[in-house]
Amino acid sequence: MPFKVLLLDNVDSVCADIFESRGIIADQPEKLSLNELKTILANYQAVVVRSATTFDEELIRHAGDLKVIGRAGVGVDNIDIDAATRQGVLVMNTPDGNTISTAEHTCGLILSLARNIPEAVGRVKSGGWDRKKFMGTEVHGKVLGIVGLGKIGSEVASRMKAFGMEIIAYDPFTTQEQAKRIGAELRELKGLLGEADFITVHTPLTEKTRNLISLENAALLKPGVRLVNCARGGIFREEDLIPLIERGVVASAALDVYTTEPPTEELYQMLRHPSIICTPHLGASTDEAQEKVAVQIAHQISDALENKGYKGSINGKSISLLTNDEVQPYVELAEKLGRVSGQIMPVNSTSFSFEYTGICTGYSEVLSDAILKGMLTQYVDDSVNLINARHYAIERGFSISETKKSDDKNYQDLITVKIGDASQYKQISAAVFGPGDYRIVEIDGFGIELRLEGDILMYQNIDKPGMLAAVAGKLASQNINIGALSLGREGKGSNAITAVVIDKKLTSDEVKQIQGIEGVHGVKYISLS
Repeated sequence: MPFKVLLLDNVDSVCADIFESRGIIADQPEKLSLNELKTILANYQAVVVRSATTFDEELIRHAGDLKVIGRAGVGVDNIDIDAATRQGVLVMNTPDGNTISTAEHTCGLILSLARNIPEAVGRVKSGGWDRKKFMGTEVHGKVLGIVGLGKIGSEVASRMKAFGMEIIAYDPFTTQEQAKRIGAELRELKGLLGEADFITVHTPLTEKTRNLISLENAALLKPGVRLVNCARGGIFREEDLIPLIERGVVASAALDVYTTEPPTEELYQMLRHPSIICTPHLGASTDEAQEKVAVQIAHQISDALENKGYKGSINGKSISLLTNDEVQPYVELAEKLGRVSGQIMPVNSTSFSFEYTGICTGYSEVLSDAILKGMLTQYVDDSVNLINARHYAIERGFSISETKKSDDKNYQDLITVKIGDASQYKQISAAVFGPGDYRIVEIDGFGIELRLEGDILMYQNIDKPGMLAAVAGKLASQNINIGALSLGREGKGSNAITAVVIDKKLTSDEVKQIQGIEGVHGVKYISLS
């Protein structure tokens, strides 16, 4: 019996052509209700979706024979990957198909902001001719700040460089050498915000990037900056855009993505402002992009069904490891350790060494992938997984080495991350203590035991009486409760390290309060929640 694939969400018809050319039956119904979809799902071994259909755990349970869910596009927010993995269903996407289209749309919005093109078109079509009102500005010689220098950000950089723009970028996981090859100069985020005439964002929406542009950081922005967001709704605080424009901080803004899609009526009211350009999430909406992703996902799913290849797989290794009770806890430990390392390492670090002891030596490759996944997930504007994490790391110029040890003086099975560019917090070791119990056990030679969960404040200080009380007092004054703590020191009266588990996420201002305590240094806030 040939395989059967269900095509949903009006995926380009070339997708069905590819499947049929490879001997796979492809059904593409006009429209299905949720109940109708549940009824027929059991007849298919693969499904292709775009963004309209949500494959949650309940829907996946109705697909008893399902082997692959393919997303014709980048984002997989509409697919419950954990539920799919538990059922042994492979999830695939096509991360490269939309790159050019989204980059071109971004460039189009930059030019539209500079020359007031949409509003001028509207005025002429309504019978007006206000040339002076629509006086624009050249992009030539202006500074373009790109937040996120991945595939799309890099394509935007090369195109706007050709327009004579000076390109600066913020991306903590891109090296200076890689940025120079693209034609950009790396900056700290604060420096970029204060220097750029135009800012475009190409990052995922995380706690670090949410409300990146808002009234709270208005003082950091260069007056008259123009803003573009074709990445994720919420990176700009939407309700603050009009106040920022009215205060002269922002000249104009262009949005292709929104916190709610379609926008709420309240959001529509904001979008009607004459200094705001808005498009209905068109970044990937070109004939070429939709055809590319349809062709790519058809070939990827065909290869997977025929066991010929698993390109674009998001959870392939996870499925193979799911039944391996021995290695799964260490994969989870490695990813958590990667998340910690990514948050405490210096910006634009390039050199990493992963060291494995005991049972971990037998799975070093996949554990390294898990560490890199943890490091990169919060910074890369794609779905980072065990399959592609190493690719993204190499793309950003990472130098990665792996070493194996037969034993450790204190722990039988241990994972250590060494950050070659760091002056402090340059070596972190962690171990599994029990089911779901993952702990850091050593940092830079300090013996410290810290569970890898929740929100953590880490700092170093001179080992003298009163230091912990000073930090605890400052936290208490901000109504922040301590849930647990761990201390380590080199010796009496020498340097000490403290990790405090707290009951809430910290704002940058709250972290600064701790940094201001005399005798405290190396303050790091880590969120694993």
